[in-house]
Amino acid sequence: MHTPLFPRAASRRTYDVVIVGGAMMGAAAAWFLAANPDFNGSVLVVERDPGYQACSTAHSNSCLRQQFSTRLNIAISQFCAAYIRNFRAEMGGDPRVPEIDLQSFGYMYLAASERAAAALRAAHDVQAACGVPSRMMTPGEIKARYPFYALDDIVLGSHNTTDEGYWDSGCVFDWWRRKARERGVEFIQDEVTGLALSRAGNRVERATLAHGGGVGCGYLVNAAGPRAADVARMAGIALPVEPRKRYTWVFSAARPLGQALPLTVDPSGVHVRQDGPRTYMAGAAPAPDPAVDPDDFTFDHELWEARIWPAIAARIPQFDALRVISQWAGHYAYNTLDQNAVTGPHPEIANFLFMNGFSGHGLQQAPAMGRGIAEWVAHGRYRSLDLSAFHFERILARAPLTEAAII
Repeated sequence: MHTPLFPRAASRRTYDVVIVGGAMMGAAAAWFLAANPDFNGSVLVVERDPGYQACSTAHSNSCLRQQFSTRLNIAISQFCAAYIRNFRAEMGGDPRVPEIDLQSFGYMYLAASERAAAALRAAHDVQAACGVPSRMMTPGEIKARYPFYALDDIVLGSHNTTDEGYWDSGCVFDWWRRKARERGVEFIQDEVTGLALSRAGNRVERATLAHGGGVGCGYLVNAAGPRAADVARMAGIALPVEPRKRYTWVFSAARPLGQALPLTVDPSGVHVRQDGPRTYMAGAAPAPDPAVDPDDFTFDHELWEARIWPAIAARIPQFDALRVISQWAGHYAYNTLDQNAVTGPHPEIANFLFMNGFSGHGLQQAPAMGRGIAEWVAHGRYRSLDLSAFHFERILARAPLTEAAII
């Protein structure tokens, strides 16, 4: 008989915190709550897909960068880098927890116009003020360091190899769940199908479950990824987050480069990076880029030949003969207002907490977001890093928090 990965039913009728969604964000909230010495409440994580086959976390490219254009996004990534470097210590020194290496091949942003170059310079000024050692590079300087690029159309580049690259986010995800459960957090296999508000409409009192009846809650955390707007709608909240499809290819080259390839953000919209000793990874959005069903993982098999390979080979002529090894489609939880996170409490439904709309930055932002949600629940405020710029008030005001460095 098949044994479910998680129990089907909750053990309590009410919880101090109910987390909707148990992928990277939900696991981050669960672990940081469990690890917070000032919180001793009960936590329930409701996950519809405990095999995690159809979540954004499972389809991520697992990258980390410091080259953002806002101080807050930079600080969030700096915390993630420090967290990864000290992962075992962050997990209480548990000898079972492995040390994690950050593969710091770096990022290379390429600008093909003066306008794009000006954006790189402005972002660089912010990065420098935050201690990020990114470097503005002329085409000649780029060519000297990375001779494989074709740069005739490039005006300027921005490059950094400190705390930028990719990491084993699956390991972090696994240990957050494991350790949270060891500390008493419950994970169940079910789906939240409704939210009951108080008579005054200022609190979520109960979450209805598809199979388990329902549970009362002190806080309700929306960590539902591409389904976040559906959960918000249950509380009468219009959240501008939708699933947007993103494609990934892993490939080998008949003529490998002979040196590590930074994650190259090409003006074409294609990005490509080293993925292993002899393999590479490319990613791109479709054009046009509509909202899709969160269960739609259909792959566009024509995109590689029509757009991706030509863009890669134009930028790196040595990549004229490539072989695709694997490919998949995943989803961004895309914030249509400004492609930045929505986190913290709703201004009227005060116990409804957002962890949504990360628009491709979720894995690298998960440690800071999990810590922030735990601080808000335990203390009613942020103690480490002020995330209030990401609160829902800006959504209501239609006041975008502009981040220029979006991939």
